Amino acid sequence: MKAEQIRGLDEAELKKQLAEGNENMFRLRFQMSMGQMEGIKKLRELKKDRARILTVMRQSELAAKKEGK
Repeated sequence: MKAEQIRGLDEAELKKQLAEGNENMFRLRFQMSMGQMEGIKKLRELKKDRARILTVMRQSELAAKKEGK
């Protein structure tokens, strides 16, 4: 998912995407521990998406604080 797409989502949708990503990462890690190594590339993509989502959430939080002061 691109950063522009993530910035277009509201907070509830961001939390939903984050939860889905965490669930997918858990499943991939579990599969990899069982010997299925196809998920390495997908795991990297999920980690990057998670970081993007957390960054956008933090940016919006800081923007809200700045507007409040």
